[in-house]
Amino acid sequence: MRGDSNGVLSCLERERLEEELTEARSRGRNLSRLRNLTPFERAALEGREQAAQTRLQDHDEEHGCQR
Repeated sequence: MRGDSNGVLSCLERERLEEELTEARSRGRNLSRLRNLTPFERAALEGREQAAQTRLQDHDEEHGCQR
């Protein structure tokens, strides 16, 4: 973590983005355990997970505060 206030904020944002990605993955896994998902539902869940992954990667590239 960087010592300046921008570094601290960036790392907090990265933490939030990691949680968002974890939640997207968990949601898809949990729903698929409960029932068969329609192709539309599966695509929506995969899109949500991919978007979260992309936001995290973009953040890492922009701020360089990855773990």
